[in-house]
Amino acid sequence: MRGLIIRQPYAEWIVEGKKIWEIRKSRTRIRGEVLIISGGKALGKAELVDVLGPFTPEELAKHGDKHLVDYPFLREYSSGKPLYAWVFKNATKFERPVEVKLKKGVQVWANVVIEDG
Repeated sequence: MRGLIIRQPYAEWIVEGKKIWEIRKSRTRIRGEVLIISGGKALGKAELVDVLGPFTPEELAKHGDKHLVDYPFLREYSSGKPLYAWVFKNATKFERPVEVKLKKGVQVWANVVIEDG
């Protein structure tokens, strides 16, 4: 299964359904259910349903209830480049995080192998 690597606390907020837009500097053609991974563990899964944008940090700041990021962060993260909102629905948090094996060097997407035991 595909896994999206997201740092904390954003990964937790996505699987809890609190954060429905993940802000990125690029689009993705990937759609469907993906694992949400942080710190080498799958915290849950969510359905990636759309990509919106491009946006400026000022435009995204008006949608803070969806991405839970403040304007100074958006401005710094963008480095003057356009930003995109990856839209999630149907988030599910696992009862316990699941260890995953990630290939060395993966930063955004990973094909995930779940450890047994």
